[in-house]
Amino acid sequence: MGIELELHSGRPARRGASRATLLRGSYQHGEALARVLSRFDRHGSGKLAWVDPYGDTLFNEQEAQVAGGEAAALAKGCDDEQQRAAFVDLAELLEACAATPGSYLWFMGD
Repeated sequence: MGIELELHSGRPARRGASRATLLRGSYQHGEALARVLSRFDRHGSGKLAWVDPYGDTLFNEQEAQVAGGEAAALAKGCDDEQQRAAFVDLAELLEACAATPGSYLWFMGD
């Protein structure tokens, strides 16, 4: 199980044409990112708890801003270098999404 991330300038198309809006992707930390995000209660409050490890989740810029605040709690729970690297990518992409009007952060689960 892994989660890949893509930052898009607009709402990405689900099939094929999503490359037209792609700004940046993070594909190398999928399993570590899934482990980091698994710390959130799927039934709890907060945006990062919404991320589906088996499906797709989209955050708009407002949701990314809220999730960015939640991400600070993840840094303390990283167990190894892989998880820390996954957290750094996540935090950077959340920040970039929050700062880019009309953008979306796409979490692509396995």
